[in-house]
Amino acid sequence: MTSPTDILPVGLEDSLPSSAARITAAMRACLDVLDSHGYDRVRPPLLEFESSLAARMPGLQTPNMFRFVDPASLRTLALRSDITPQIGRIAATSMKDAARPLRLAYSGDTALIRASQLDPARERLQLGAELIGTDTVEAASETVTLAIEALQAAGLTGISVDFTLPDLVDTLAAQDMSLSRNTIEAIRRELDTKDAGGLTAAGGAAYLPLLFATGPFEDAMAKLRELDAGGVLATRLDGLEAIARRVDAMENATESGIENGGARITLDPTERHGFEYQSWFGFTLYAEGVRGSAGRGGTYRIGGSEEPASGFTLYLDRLAEGAPEPEAAQVVYLPQGHDRDAAAKLRREGWRTVAQIGEDEDAEALGCTHVLEADGARELG
Repeated sequence: MTSPTDILPVGLEDSLPSSAARITAAMRACLDVLDSHGYDRVRPPLLEFESSLAARMPGLQTPNMFRFVDPASLRTLALRSDITPQIGRIAATSMKDAARPLRLAYSGDTALIRASQLDPARERLQLGAELIGTDTVEAASETVTLAIEALQAAGLTGISVDFTLPDLVDTLAAQDMSLSRNTIEAIRRELDTKDAGGLTAAGGAAYLPLLFATGPFEDAMAKLRELDAGGVLATRLDGLEAIARRVDAMENATESGIENGGARITLDPTERHGFEYQSWFGFTLYAEGVRGSAGRGGTYRIGGSEEPASGFTLYLDRLAEGAPEPEAAQVVYLPQGHDRDAAAKLRREGWRTVAQIGEDEDAEALGCTHVLEADGARELG
């Protein structure tokens, strides 16, 4: 029987050996991809002053963070809910004089006070990359294709990427001076909920076609081009098409019937949930076997320095659900009095070893596939 003292809080769970192995393998594969593209890993602290986290990322919800008073400084500390603001702080302070564009990678735990019903997890293992110091289509393209390549390296298939334009409403509303701030906010809200009736009632009838400019990328883009009669969105739409071409050109397509390279591409131009601090471009990643999204990213500006950047975050513990089981290792049981030099040689060759500690141990029950004998490793069974 489980003791009440052994029950974990809602939204938190243990990762047992099989799950932890998948997460670790996915993390290593993703970090190797980022490193191969010139992204240097940094490790910001788990805790920071609340004011510092809030200052670097507009729209960050600090009330959703675990907060408490630091007995040393008597200032409010916060347990990070997102690592991206910390990368922004590093870029704006410790690495402000580093050459641009600056490429940084990270991996670490985050926590939330409360989660959503759709995603009840209150702890996440994030991994990501930030490209800092430039706001170009080329930079955004690198971010998207790098994220897809990282997912592929982790063994995920059926990858799709959904593009969005986070500042779409602001861009269009800037051309219509008759709309009040309250009306614009109401239009955003109704577009978020995809409510055509509510959108009309809010004074946003002109924005109704945006609700239908969604779906497969080419079809949705054609509808957006038709809507953009004045050419207000031309630069952004050209940018989206250039990014899509980069995704189309990717090598190492998955084996799930994808013909256009690394991922299927869709477009939902009015999607804003999770893109509160993004500027002109955002994207969400999906993959087979992964509940919800595998990650998201886009372009933004670092609070305080206003330096442009683009990046992405992958949710490792979530995407590991769709990752394949790591290849089973050969495990050698080492009886008492075994040849230690021979055991060390096996480990150098990539074997795992389990040394006998007590009497009456069952080597096979301990997961061993071989036993070390005088003439080498002999297969059990």
